[in-house]
Amino acid sequence: MDLLEYQGKQLFARHGLRVSNGKAVTTVEDAVATADEVGYPVVVKAQVLIGGRGKAGGVKLAADEAEARKHATNILGMDIHGHTVRTLWIEHASDIATEYYASVLLDRSAKAPLIMFSVEGGVDIEEVAENTPEKLIRHHVDSLQGLSRAEAVKIATDGKADADVIEGVADALVALYEVWLEEDATLAEINPLIVTPEREVKALDSKVSLDDNALYRHPENQELADKENEDPIERRAKEQGVQYVKLDGDIGILGNGAGLVMSTLDVVAQAGGKPANFLDAGGGSDAAKIKQAVELILANDAVKAVLFNIFGGITRCDEVAKGLIAAFDEIKPSVPFVVRLDGTNDVAGRELLQEAALGNVHAARTMNEAAEKVVALAKEQS
Repeated sequence: MDLLEYQGKQLFARHGLRVSNGKAVTTVEDAVATADEVGYPVVVKAQVLIGGRGKAGGVKLAADEAEARKHATNILGMDIHGHTVRTLWIEHASDIATEYYASVLLDRSAKAPLIMFSVEGGVDIEEVAENTPEKLIRHHVDSLQGLSRAEAVKIATDGKADADVIEGVADALVALYEVWLEEDATLAEINPLIVTPEREVKALDSKVSLDDNALYRHPENQELADKENEDPIERRAKEQGVQYVKLDGDIGILGNGAGLVMSTLDVVAQAGGKPANFLDAGGGSDAAKIKQAVELILANDAVKAVLFNIFGGITRCDEVAKGLIAAFDEIKPSVPFVVRLDGTNDVAGRELLQEAALGNVHAARTMNEAAEKVVALAKEQS
């Protein structure tokens, strides 16, 4: 679950990170009142789960009440890359002497937490990694020992932070690691981590992603989801307990098991297609769940063809076939389906589909054959 900037800053403050004084508002009048309260100049910032807010005009500096009102009026309701601005964060503008970068995430290849720090903040970290890799410090943390104060000081020193703020940067790194660990975050990032002329170190922005599967341990965080801007199909899938992520292609994908679905996305892409979604029906899916999954896939109007890639284990291929037959009987899809069934009861599943004689359903024996066929069918629909 991704958090809005102000929500991430609230988590940061909870763990001792310094952040600017501010408040989240949803109306122009509240924006003006908050600006008067925190003191001018203020920054009026759109709260959306997408980057590039500044370039899109979603971040503005206001020197007085008139400018605060003008910017709040213009930004509320603005569309930023498909995200409608419904909330603003109004904070006192910070004087900036230096901009750094800091983040904590899980390095899956190393199976350890990874802290990244750079004195090149305020830009995409990918640019730093590519153009000046020597300015990006990567430090793995022992999961059992945690991040020590000495380690944090060494990271700041090795990263060439200004000598007089080494301690302040170390404090920020320790607090950021605490956020990542104690809040069950998958990512905790500050860009930029600023140094003010008074040599105070604080988080000017936040990017925090929380592990959905750990939210039961954090009831106070469960209501932080940006439900107003959440994709309606993803929200519906979540309510139904289905793993679904909307993508920007036109080929609907269903598989059983995250690894199989990821492989299917890759094979479809290699065949020249663009997946419209990630949908993991999970192990043990019955006919009712399969029908439900078909409804989710077809709720996306961009879908021109659908690929079912099932490797039966706990999931029985005949149950998948029954679910597809039920979906066709009720929904009557207008787009072609390619179905590959392999594993438990695959013969019975294929026989059921053959007997049902569903219009526009095409069988495939291998994943590559299925991918090539669905890509060709999607192109015919264009």
